[in-house]
Amino acid sequence: MMEQVERKTWKKRFEFLKDPKFFKVLILGQVLSLCITGTNVTTTKLGMSYDFAAPTTQTFLKKRLIFPDSASLTVIYNSYAIYKRGIRGWLLQFRRRALYYFILGAIDVEGNYFVVKAYQYTSLLSAMLLNCWSTPVCMILSFFFMKIRYRWVQYVGVLIALGGMGMLIASDIMEGKNYAALDAVKGDLFCLLGATLYGFSNVGEELMARKHPIYEVIGMFTFFATIINFVQLMILERNEFASLSSNPEAVGLVIVYTVCMCVLYSLAPVMFRLGSAVLYNLSLLTSNFYGLIFGIGLFGYHITIMYPFAYCVIILGIGIYHIFPTPEPAIGTFDKETAVRERAELMHGRQQLPESSTTTSDLEQQQQQNDVDEVVSEQVTISK
Repeated sequence: MMEQVERKTWKKRFEFLKDPKFFKVLILGQVLSLCITGTNVTTTKLGMSYDFAAPTTQTFLKKRLIFPDSASLTVIYNSYAIYKRGIRGWLLQFRRRALYYFILGAIDVEGNYFVVKAYQYTSLLSAMLLNCWSTPVCMILSFFFMKIRYRWVQYVGVLIALGGMGMLIASDIMEGKNYAALDAVKGDLFCLLGATLYGFSNVGEELMARKHPIYEVIGMFTFFATIINFVQLMILERNEFASLSSNPEAVGLVIVYTVCMCVLYSLAPVMFRLGSAVLYNLSLLTSNFYGLIFGIGLFGYHITIMYPFAYCVIILGIGIYHIFPTPEPAIGTFDKETAVRERAELMHGRQQLPESSTTTSDLEQQQQQNDVDEVVSEQVTISK
């Protein structure tokens, strides 16, 4: 009798393998990992072939997507927010949450800057190891700020996934890829600081994505990040930015980098809703495996037997993380009820605006209709 109960319990523990949400999270995580791979490959190519090392310039360009119509993440998502909420609704969300998004954008910009800068000073091995620090940072912050209570199996899954990352690093050592450090202490401190800021940025973005529409989160977040990036670029990297236009091939690589980061920043909030910031960081651990595949043709890398095993170990760690039901944050996630509550809070602030030719009741009716359309469209997008 006891055996049947225990067998049934273990069967339930693996029911996540039948859950479409698990595979959505798994596939989405690998798409994001491929985007990170694209940024890593283009950054490496720019440094090796064109001696171009300008982390702020690259980060600025990723916030301002280079398409023929000069579109950008900031323009796209804020324009959509104005379409959904009207100019008054957009100004109200700007007024009520601008400070938070400004801090979030600043954290992300500086996190990107210090991580990219760290590769100029520390060894490849140290940078790869220290970048893993963002995962435990996410777990610690999620524990305190979103009241997530992890089970022991989640910790085991994270350790196994990080162990797979360790196998990738060991393989790189065997291949002699660990270049010497110019200033190890400075580079390691940069990398630790950048990874810590990444953790804060990821958890902060997850927190907002679970409370507000995705178009608001990305639009407001990138609005401030673009401004901060531009100011920092003009102060620190004016010469690199000016010389970039004289090298068409380098411009092409930066465009690829930009497209990858645009996709990454558009899909990351969806990942935060379906999964979490922790799963986001675990999924990105496989980027080194994809980087090797591209590196074979571009940089003459050689594959070792440890790489496919390490990839499987990382995926196994992500699977083990799901054996027990993954912990949900106390704040819940964005659904119809959350959207209605968020809209009500916005409308409460709207009543404080000056009177205009449009009546408050008309605005409320329009916003309620937009609310229904917004929830339906977001649920359809996530289900796909």
